Amino acid sequence: MWKSILVLNTFLAAPALAQDVNFEEGSEARSWNLYAEYPARFEATVVDLLCEVAGQCTDNCGDGRRQLGLLRSVDGVLVYPNKNSQTVFSGATVELLPYCGQDVEVDGLEIYDEDLGAVNIYLVQKIRRVGEDEWVTANNWTKNWAEENPDAAGRGPWFRRDPRVLSEIAAEGYFGLGIAEDEALKDVVFPE
Repeated sequence: MWKSILVLNTFLAAPALAQDVNFEEGSEARSWNLYAEYPARFEATVVDLLCEVAGQCTDNCGDGRRQLGLLRSVDGVLVYPNKNSQTVFSGATVELLPYCGQDVEVDGLEIYDEDLGAVNIYLVQKIRRVGEDEWVTANNWTKNWAEENPDAAGRGPWFRRDPRVLSEIAAEGYFGLGIAEDEALKDVVFPE
């Protein structure tokens, strides 16, 4: 898995020349006051990242089980949209999946700083098919999660109630090292 991440990061970092284009023009993106963020509005094709990088393709971009990317039209740069417009900890796959293989226009924030190794990271806030007038706000993740997990309703952050997260904690502990290791570390991490 780490090799795939390294290959993906290398692939995303390679086309640095793409920053010659002014993607801020026409953008209405809301700032999150992140270091190295800038508004970016551009046209792209929604692609399956694993298919694009490694040639391991599936139907319908993996039906939401894979990370999606934006292959920018103007320069062919692969952009990694790892966040939607919500402040909760959620990704952009739910927002982009309905557009798999289609040409879209997106508006959001791009993170670009070569010194940090953060290049072509994107936080999509709005999306629409090329040629359409109406923008769709990229805020469907929590609605979809609630529909898929009706028994997990309640107060607090979604991840504290998510069945997948709770199952993983039950099997591997909070630190992912195993239940016995968690118990041994509990007094070190949470001293009384």
